[in-house]
Amino acid sequence: MGVLIVIAKRFDALIGPGVMLLYPLLPFWPYLKLLFCMWLVLPMFSGAAYIYSNFVRKYVQFGMHVGEGTSYTDEQRRVLQMMSLDARKSVQDYVDRFGWDSVEKAIKAAERETKKH
Repeated sequence: MGVLIVIAKRFDALIGPGVMLLYPLLPFWPYLKLLFCMWLVLPMFSGAAYIYSNFVRKYVQFGMHVGEGTSYTDEQRRVLQMMSLDARKSVQDYVDRFGWDSVEKAIKAAERETKKH
C-alpha cells in the first residue's frame, strides 16, 4: 500500500518526461496555448468572465456581510445581506442614485402586483 501512495505522489515526476517527449509531435501546441490565452485575455471573447462565472463563482463566497460603516439601518442591512452579491451591488447602486425610499416604493409595488395574481 505504501508503494502505491509513493507512486501516486510522484506521478507527475514519472509521467512528465514522457509528456515532454510528445510535445514536439504536436507542432500546433504553442498556437493552441496562444489562442487559449487570447480567449482568456481579450475583452471581445470574455473568456476569463466565462471561467469565473461558470467555475470559480460556485466555490468562492465573498462579500456576504454589509459593513457597519454604511449609512443603512439594521433592517436595510439585513435585507441587503439576504441578496446575492450581484443583486446587492445593483440595489446599492440604485439606492445611491435614487435613495432608499424609491427602493421601498418598488418593493411595495411588487408586493401589490403579486397579491393580484
